[in-house]
Amino acid sequence: MPHRPLSDQVFVITGASSGIGLLTARKAAGAGARVFLISRNDAALRAIVQEIEADGGRAAYAVADVGDREALQRAASCAIAAFGRVDTWVSNAGVAIYAPLLATPLEEHERLFRTNYFGAVNSAQVAVPYLTASGGALVTIGSIAGDMPSPVMGAYTASKHAIHAFVASLRIELKAARSPVRVTLIKPSGMTTPIAMHAANHQDGQARIPPPPYDPALVADAILYTATHNVRALTVGGIGRLEVLFASHFPALFERLAPLVGPFLVDRSKPATQGDNLFGPGADGEARSRNEVGRRSSLTLAARTRPHAAAALVGGAAVILGGLFLRNRRS
Repeated sequence: MPHRPLSDQVFVITGASSGIGLLTARKAAGAGARVFLISRNDAALRAIVQEIEADGGRAAYAVADVGDREALQRAASCAIAAFGRVDTWVSNAGVAIYAPLLATPLEEHERLFRTNYFGAVNSAQVAVPYLTASGGALVTIGSIAGDMPSPVMGAYTASKHAIHAFVASLRIELKAARSPVRVTLIKPSGMTTPIAMHAANHQDGQARIPPPPYDPALVADAILYTATHNVRALTVGGIGRLEVLFASHFPALFERLAPLVGPFLVDRSKPATQGDNLFGPGADGEARSRNEVGRRSSLTLAARTRPHAAAALVGGAAVILGGLFLRNRRS
């Protein structure tokens, strides 16, 4: 089936009350799409829908925990009742824990997997029948953390590894069944969403986004691109991509160097944020962290979505470096 333009699409977005999900909802609605928002926070969702409608967009919402299959199915039924179909389902809900693996409480570890991994599983099982009817896209938000290990955020990293394996296996099965559903995995680098502010933090200090962080609007742009293009996987954040390549090709050296990153994941000069959203909704409604500012450009994203612009950028950099090289040789 040909891809519908964004202005004629219906989006369902989980984890839509903050961070990447919130920015995606705003951007999709701004492009003319109808958006259906899902999260655990009724008040935040209501305010976001009112904001989108006040700006001329079309939006609706349902409250559901993605870890609860039946609740998610009811939310999907509400989306169909509101807009008639689903063209792009964005599986985005996620939580985090900052703690050494052996010191992570088991109930927290299990709850994180219930949201991150089983939330993605439930989204796929609920969404695929609707997407089959529309020839739509299932877009799952993974992470570069799903391609390499990490200290302090080991539970989160393990859940992202599981998501990557699930999505890759699901893609194989759907292709074998000749399904029209497009399966896309987006792998952000560290993004300045409120996830660190909302995390279950067992460290002595304020949790921080893995460096160097990027602005989450880049991921929202990637999601909108994959809604209208055939994309298997897309990494957002060139430095994150380099980290994955380094970890893959030099694992022993990476294991020795990775602990050096640990101190950068916690700001010990500031107190840890009180409360978390692991077992229930947090203080949602914010698209970005109040504590950090992210990079606003990604060469890996530009190379996929705007190849001519990326080529011009690389070419320009080559010219500058060549000029510096020649000048140094003459001096």
